[in-house]
Amino acid sequence: MNRERQLTQAFLALTDTYTPEFDPLHLFHHLVHACHDLLDTDAAAVMIADARGSLRTMASTNEEAAFTELLQTQSGHGPCMDSYHTAQPVSVPDITTEHTRWPHLATAMTHTGYHALQAIPLRLQKRPLGTLTLLRRAPGRLPDDDTHLAQALADSAALALMHWTTEPTPTHDVITRVQGALAAKATLEIAKGMIAQHADTTITQAAHLLTAYAHHHHLRLTDTVQALVTRTLPPDTITRARADG
Repeated sequence: MNRERQLTQAFLALTDTYTPEFDPLHLFHHLVHACHDLLDTDAAAVMIADARGSLRTMASTNEEAAFTELLQTQSGHGPCMDSYHTAQPVSVPDITTEHTRWPHLATAMTHTGYHALQAIPLRLQKRPLGTLTLLRRAPGRLPDDDTHLAQALADSAALALMHWTTEPTPTHDVITRVQGALAAKATLEIAKGMIAQHADTTITQAAHLLTAYAHHHHLRLTDTVQALVTRTLPPDTITRARADG
């Protein structure tokens, strides 16, 4: 597939808010994987701010524990938090030069093999909602064209988040919509734990099982995990779907 077609599909996935399967969990999944596929980056994650102003991870291309810990080091401070507060991109071409400023982040990035970070604000017009984190294994600044494309993708996702129902969202309802997305993510984490325990598998594999089930049955992932957590959908239904292929 050529790059032009990839770009078209990426923006369509981020802006088509009227499909029955559209929900914020799919939205952020599409965002990080579009960045990974289209940009000169080795990993991507998106975080949005909770009611206290801390950044919470919504989706990432890497679900390993060490990578999750890397993201958590930026919950209260770091380049992603700086990007969120200023609503401007923040570039860290070589994390080894920033050990004094961000010691925990520098250690976590070095441990997981990443040396450069680009933080892109996730914003609605000029209002910051969170950040898109792009990580590279090789030191160096992200190319300007990639930075601009990442901002366009992030802005598209922020706009879609505000319109993921058929009813227009008033400006004052931004906080409600963001908190709803955070609640959906929290429910997803509980559901992944339930499936992992029930199927005796990893959290990553449990996430794949849930996503595959929702996709196969044309359901929103948010609806699937909510049904699982409220016990209206038995875990066996998810694991049997894996066994049935």
